[in-house]
Amino acid sequence: MRWLITGAGGMLASDVLDRTALTGEPVLALGRDELDVRDRRAVRDFVCAYRPRVVLNCAGWTAVDDAEANEADALAVNGTAVRWLAEACDLVGARLVQVSTDYVFDGAAALPYGEDARTGPVNAYGRSKLAGETAALEHGHYVVRTEWLYGARGVNFVRTMIRLAGERSSVDVVDDQRGQPTWSADLADYLVRLAQSDLPPGVYHGTSSGDTTWCGFAKEIFALLGEDPGRVRPVPSSALSRAAVRPANSVLAHTRWQPIRHWREALHAAWPVLATSRQRSVA
Repeated sequence: MRWLITGAGGMLASDVLDRTALTGEPVLALGRDELDVRDRRAVRDFVCAYRPRVVLNCAGWTAVDDAEANEADALAVNGTAVRWLAEACDLVGARLVQVSTDYVFDGAAALPYGEDARTGPVNAYGRSKLAGETAALEHGHYVVRTEWLYGARGVNFVRTMIRLAGERSSVDVVDDQRGQPTWSADLADYLVRLAQSDLPPGVYHGTSSGDTTWCGFAKEIFALLGEDPGRVRPVPSSALSRAAVRPANSVLAHTRWQPIRHWREALHAAWPVLATSRQRSVA
């Protein structure tokens, strides 16, 4: 099986590359400078020349607040580019796995969102990702929704909390948004197994099981640091000035395939790697 990973250099793509490399199969990871997924002809020509069996699309506009003022740019990366990839995959018979988000939902539901739940994004980022989902599904490919990703690479909530714990006496964190913290390495494993499986195309939810608030997540991080979790102070979302509205309930159900392990178990398993990255940043 020949693999193509877009969005190389990002947190998730790096972890996916680590896992596909273990299969001993040909794998190529490309960053934006090597393949601009917004360029329809470039995407078609490259995919037709390389002829992958699986394309894992980890490329994307991830700046949620910036998307509010730049929705057309976010849509070009998160929506239109997915259509170009899906079209190219169809030409060579490749399987596209598109990474999406919980932000395609409005967050008003009382229960976890199933894979077939009605979508209704409340911000530009969510709308752009929903466009990407639509493109992938219309061409008969795979969509994996995930959320609250963290890892040893890149900017993410865990690394931010580790830094702030060493800089501030207290940290204000929202306590009225619920979701599922997901280790990028666990998601990478999930994506690779899905791509190798006989499961039918469609929507899958690739998140950790269990759920918490951002504040609860932060308190667990502080505890692992050996710091007082009481230094994390709960605040409402309204206390933070952000351009984009966030869904209050981002919890996803897992009815089509098994969930990833519990978020707390995953965080504890990831901690040696995260602690190592912390030591490197301090040094």
